[in-house]
Amino acid sequence: MRLYVEALIRVDPELLWERTQEPSLHQRWDLRFTEIGPLPGGPVGEQRFRYATRVLPFVTVAGTGTSAGERQRAGGERVSALRFASPQRLSLLAEGSGYWRYVPTCDGVRFLTGYDYRTRWGRFGALTDRLVFRPLMGWATAWSFDRLRLWCERGISPARSLAHAFAEVLVRVAVVGAALPLGPAAALPAALAVLLLPPLPVTPAARRCLRRPPGRTADTAPSLLSRLERP
Repeated sequence: MRLYVEALIRVDPELLWERTQEPSLHQRWDLRFTEIGPLPGGPVGEQRFRYATRVLPFVTVAGTGTSAGERQRAGGERVSALRFASPQRLSLLAEGSGYWRYVPTCDGVRFLTGYDYRTRWGRFGALTDRLVFRPLMGWATAWSFDRLRLWCERGISPARSLAHAFAEVLVRVAVVGAALPLGPAAALPAALAVLLLPPLPVTPAARRCLRRPPGRTADTAPSLLSRLERP
């Protein structure tokens, strides 16, 4: 099933476009990537890029992709599409494709994505993807979108918002740790509070994003995607 994430971002569309289309800015807020950089060549109107993700301290998986964008569409909507692939056997993701839509509204810009991919490693890879990797990718995409929103709306840099997230996790863990010596009567309410209390406004949270298209109609991929060459 294709992954879908949507966030409402109250920002100038030009700024949002810049922070999502410029590789050096994109890699700052997107938790899924450690590095994104442009590559030379490619057809006219398309941009080739290299991406890398550090999965362990000394293990990195990398691949290449092709993207293209349309900044002027009916109703002020913008769209970009990409195809990506990794030749590394270590990468669970063999290849995939996706798109971003920028839909202007009276409240801000609906920034949304839909993407899917093909996995490696046979049945083991398919099971790992369904139980672990795909839920993790969905969460990381939504968390990153809210991180981008905080950067655009409140001027909280991606580095600062990550620090806020780490600090909040440490505080929540400390609360539960302090309650454990007091027994279950104290530890259980503390654990429930830690789990149920919403994140602070300055902390990114995946729960603030939509994970399914609103309404009954699924969002469809733009025709631009079908014209992209595979990397």
